[in-house]
Amino acid sequence: MATRRVWARAGMGLAVAGAVGLGLLAMPAGAGAAPELPPVSAEDLVASVIQSKDPGPLHGTVTLDNQLGLPAIPGVPQAANGSSTAQVWSDGAGKGRLSIPSSQGEKTIVDDGTTVWAWDSADRTVTKKAVGTDTHTPPEATATDPAAAAAKAVQDLRATSSVDVDGTATVAGRPAYELVLRPLPSERTLLREVRVAVDSEKRIPLQLTVLANGSSDPALQVGFTQLDFGAQDPALFAFTPPPGSTVTDAPARPGGAQQHEQGQEPTVVGDGWDTVVIATLPPADQQPAPGRDGAPDLSSLGKPVSGAWGSGREIDTAVATAIITDDGRVAAGAVPAQVLTEALAK
Repeated sequence: MATRRVWARAGMGLAVAGAVGLGLLAMPAGAGAAPELPPVSAEDLVASVIQSKDPGPLHGTVTLDNQLGLPAIPGVPQAANGSSTAQVWSDGAGKGRLSIPSSQGEKTIVDDGTTVWAWDSADRTVTKKAVGTDTHTPPEATATDPAAAAAKAVQDLRATSSVDVDGTATVAGRPAYELVLRPLPSERTLLREVRVAVDSEKRIPLQLTVLANGSSDPALQVGFTQLDFGAQDPALFAFTPPPGSTVTDAPARPGGAQQHEQGQEPTVVGDGWDTVVIATLPPADQQPAPGRDGAPDLSSLGKPVSGAWGSGREIDTAVATAIITDDGRVAAGAVPAQVLTEALAK
């Protein structure tokens, strides 16, 4: 769908928990009476999620609320608690716009059909790349799109889950089916279920919900809180660099400057509900000093642990576990600590 391509092409987005593994994305169903809808099978909804079609021109608000309980660890900053909101527009024909406000200003990404422009008002920089070029794209770029996040979660989890339709809900003012995936008994995970609200008319995912064992509150929330379909102003999909801005080309894969600055790509160990992501901490001289910009003192986080994999510190929450090793690795997932240590030992 066009909105998914906006995120995938942009190369930037909200800070989310994609690097924690499994796509720990959640959004509770909308309030109000459950709408009456024709019966539908779980198989049909799974196919709708994975094969989401372009719903046409739209404008929406996407809201993210992360309650994983993990700090902003260098290398996996997406895991840190926090809330974010983004505005997204699509012309339904391949052009799109994404606007992300922040305390320092605003980041705007415009796909005009031939070029993707990324504008950061905080430092007045513009990064551009031709549509379709192979440049570095961090994981949060697609994980902020409810449709893309839902498709990935369902693809990753359906083989190790029981899948059912569990009623209906109203999301962003639209009637939707609730698709629910629960881990099979063989899965080692801290999570109880994943819910996907699927628009009953457009058949696109509107929200994604993940709940942890022993809690009725979502660990993390992402989804449309407002969504309108219909023609959009063509001016939204045009971009001219503001006066005085610095314009650069996006670094290409592999070995681009951005990739070097962010470290190596994370390694994924395992599959399904007990997936573990292992990232490499950036060099010490590229990490902010403890206390600066909210950076934690890594030596004081969690509790000391050691094993055949080495030694480090373990951080536990109700929905996620992370281990920061002394040799500069970070392993994280929605799993017990034993699953992390087994992944680190491989």
